[in-house]
Amino acid sequence: MRLETDSMGTREVPDRVYWGIQTLRAVENFPISGLKPQPIFVTAMILIKKAAAQVNRELGCIPPQLAEVIIQVCDEVLAGMLADQFVVDVFQAGAGTSFHMNVNEVLANRGLELLGHPRGAYEHLSPNDHVNYGQSTNDVIPTAIRVAAILALRDFLPVLEYLAEAFEEKGEEFLSIIKAGRTHLQDAVPVRLGEEFRAYAQILRDHDQRLEQASLGLRTLGIGGSAVGTGLNTHPLYALRMAEVLSVYTGLTLEPAPHLMASMMSLAPFVHTSGTLRNLAQDLTKIANDLRLMDSGPTTGLKEIKLPPVQPGSSIMPGKYNPVMAEMLNMVCYQVMGLDQAIMLAAQAGQLELNVMIPLVAYDLLHQIQILTNSLTIFRTHCVERIEANPERCLAYAENSLSLVTALNTHIGYLKAAEVAKESLETGVSIPKIVLAKGYLSEEKLKQVLNLMEMSVLQSHHKLIGTET
Repeated sequence: MRLETDSMGTREVPDRVYWGIQTLRAVENFPISGLKPQPIFVTAMILIKKAAAQVNRELGCIPPQLAEVIIQVCDEVLAGMLADQFVVDVFQAGAGTSFHMNVNEVLANRGLELLGHPRGAYEHLSPNDHVNYGQSTNDVIPTAIRVAAILALRDFLPVLEYLAEAFEEKGEEFLSIIKAGRTHLQDAVPVRLGEEFRAYAQILRDHDQRLEQASLGLRTLGIGGSAVGTGLNTHPLYALRMAEVLSVYTGLTLEPAPHLMASMMSLAPFVHTSGTLRNLAQDLTKIANDLRLMDSGPTTGLKEIKLPPVQPGSSIMPGKYNPVMAEMLNMVCYQVMGLDQAIMLAAQAGQLELNVMIPLVAYDLLHQIQILTNSLTIFRTHCVERIEANPERCLAYAENSLSLVTALNTHIGYLKAAEVAKESLETGVSIPKIVLAKGYLSEEKLKQVLNLMEMSVLQSHHKLIGTET
């Protein structure tokens, strides 16, 4: 054990750890969930600490030797060292002071080790006076969320595009397959199975653009605002230089917020980003449900497509396979929606110059991106890319759909078409036979009007694919 002292007194800290007395108090105070900060959030914090050491060295605010050792330790952490030293629970002291000091203490104690001093000898390298010079939890944590979220989205957006590409490729593969359209879960006019899949691809690409736009709001940083947004204890050039240096470290285009106090008061950029993820989740849920419905059966459902079986579906029913990848995606989407609600509630709970609920926002926002990234990757490789169509089943439904009478509207009128549909339903006689028997259309004209391939072509694509298929 080693002795460390803070403003509340002296405590024994295990000598094997790099964190210190304030982290010890947080570990004791908040044994809540067992959830720890995500690695990408730690990375963002370390990038900020590294940038601060560089900027404060340039501006003459801390001794160059200490700045250099802080930078060295930051590089070690970024390379994967000391990952097990960030131990504060997600549910902790408001604003994130506990986790912030966890980071400051780890960097200071490792730096002391490199300087040849024992851990806890903070008179030589202080977590507060040197590692944290010119900084406050209140501007560091929101900045770290911004940086971490942008980095996470940078990894996520290609995953979303890959999924869109997988749906697009299936759309091309299935483009000639005719199936019954359905509205209100009732028969509707024929569609192409491929166009349904191409529609899913477009939906995902629309969400990609929305997320790109939302991420732009994260690029203005409140770092340099210090405790309440006034920049107390910071160099006049600190905020600008921090944005510049972090831009270099991350490869992002970052800039100081136009009003540092406002950037600490409002969590609107996080709510906007989370809401955009929630919006994506609701469409992903719809897509997953569509696939489950089209795969329902195999004998008592639609079974228009076959989702790949990846594991046995029942502990008691032999030979049963379930759409587990789509089910997994549903659950992820529900979690994303719930996290969005928590973020919204936390964001409106700020008072005056600070929102102390921001540790929850940090975890939930990054967790949303994390589980969407992982789930969409697996959903693409284990499900979408391996979907098979059942063309015969699809065509049978389309040919027997009463909604085919819709194509007769402009030729025999709505009321006569409704009469034909009613008689077909009651007697079981096919629509073409009834139309011919009543003399409403000639056989040649009827074949032309009830051409399923022609009926199912998207009008905007008519010239592109109508004659080819």
